[in-house]
Amino acid sequence: MSILDEIRAKAKRLGKTIVLPETYDDRVLEAADSILSDGIAKVVLIGDRHEILGKATNLAHLEHATFIRPDDPKHADDFVGEYHELRKHKGITLDEARETMADHVFFAAMCVRKGIADGFVGGSIAPTPKMLRATLHILKTAPGIETLSSCFLMVVPDSSFGANGALIYSDCGVVPNPDAEQLADIAMAAAGSCRALIGAEPKVALLSFSTKGSAKDETIEKVTDAVEILKKRNVDFVFDGELQADAALVPGVAKRKASDSPIQGDANVLVFPDLNAGNIAYKLTERLAGADAIGPLLQGSGKPANDLSRGCDAADIVNAVAITALQAAAATR
Repeated sequence: MSILDEIRAKAKRLGKTIVLPETYDDRVLEAADSILSDGIAKVVLIGDRHEILGKATNLAHLEHATFIRPDDPKHADDFVGEYHELRKHKGITLDEARETMADHVFFAAMCVRKGIADGFVGGSIAPTPKMLRATLHILKTAPGIETLSSCFLMVVPDSSFGANGALIYSDCGVVPNPDAEQLADIAMAAAGSCRALIGAEPKVALLSFSTKGSAKDETIEKVTDAVEILKKRNVDFVFDGELQADAALVPGVAKRKASDSPIQGDANVLVFPDLNAGNIAYKLTERLAGADAIGPLLQGSGKPANDLSRGCDAADIVNAVAITALQAAAATR
């Protein structure tokens, strides 16, 4: 069974409710039908029931979805008022709040905030900046974390790495040049992603081109400062840095380069010092090692949200919904 098969199987047992806002996209409707057919999650679709079902006559399971229109009087005024309260310190007027809540993506995020659903998945049409704004403005960030970031679930053919070949790479998609505080936030969020998606206790390596002082540079200081911040936060996972990638992943190298490291060459979470390093690393791992790269997945939000690639297919959306369900379950533990 592949790790995605395992994720879908776990999602089925959870019974979470996920919002899909972009019902004007046929891929989303096809995915929703599959999700409902397979019992992966309950689905909320944003839009008019009769209109959606009228154009999806071959998708019989959509009838079992919940449909909510942004102008539904049961929710509209409440959602507008809530958003206005959240953003009035930024000068947002009531009329502007009403206009924002007419947008399916922002409306979906508010459905999650108000407890109608456990998470939302969008971005098949909406650009990433809109997805990030909706998430940050409405769902905020998780307790103890001030940075929204992303990760990839990487599955490599060699099961000696990570947790039977599964690792979390972070951040590979959102924060270009994190400072030490942001890097500590990313490490905390990535540890949560490891627990939620891999089901393993995180061993977090904060990476650098130096191991334990083998070189000096301000970019290394950022990593070591982040390690000190994690110590002060008294986090509940194993971590270490600064470590080169081989010292993080190969026990023999770790013994020579960082013999006192609690990671001992057995990291399953790799935290990169910046977006350049993270993005390059995941793409090289995917192409040269033949790894599966699942993501980017958002992490660190107050409640789960995930951003799709605009080139996604229906299967990608189904997988994102299953992952979001697992994130929602982890957030309530």
